[in-house]
Amino acid sequence: MEFEKEYEAFLNAHRQTRTGERLRRLEEGHQQAEILFLKQIWWPLFRHFQYLHPEYEVDDFKDGKRYLDFAYIRPGIRICFEIDGYGPHSRNISRWNFSDNLERQNQLVIDGWTVMRFSYDQVKERPRRCQQIVQQVIGKCLGDELGQVTLSLTEKEMLRFAIQKGEPIFPKEFEAHLNLSEKTIKKLLGQLVAKKMLFPASGVNRIRSYRVPHEMKNN
Repeated sequence: MEFEKEYEAFLNAHRQTRTGERLRRLEEGHQQAEILFLKQIWWPLFRHFQYLHPEYEVDDFKDGKRYLDFAYIRPGIRICFEIDGYGPHSRNISRWNFSDNLERQNQLVIDGWTVMRFSYDQVKERPRRCQQIVQQVIGKCLGDELGQVTLSLTEKEMLRFAIQKGEPIFPKEFEAHLNLSEKTIKKLLGQLVAKKMLFPASGVNRIRSYRVPHEMKNN
């Protein structure tokens, strides 16, 4: 029930910002495969849909418009997630369309996108493997984004974990996630605050929870 509620709110939020062809593509292009990706892959990982845009419009290399199944966008990061079906349409695709699809993907990469493609069968039959791939690509992109600041591997993982949660996070959550002692986590949190990579979210004399900078949270 939680997924259905959040999913409907997610879709409605995007409906309200679209008109014309962009709205039509959202209504007609967002179908069973895309919903399954959200339900079996995205939602179990993140429990929210922040930074994710369904049927995202991009400029085509032939001066037209194309639509990505999903675009994950945040400062310095643009990831395209495509879910490919294997039906009569896919099996009977012409050589020209096949070449066009490859050229489209190449152009996205040239334009700075990371492109990830899953088959419908992968999403349906091997969701855990798909989840691992999504985690890996987002983790790598976040690591690249954070590379301008000197962070240890543990600090990077803490920051990725905090960003992934998308809301204030408590020291106990870091302890459980990293299997580290309270003393070690307290020291690491102090270092991240000093580097302005985390900020106090609650507490005055004693910090109870932490948050990431707003520029890391917002699209």
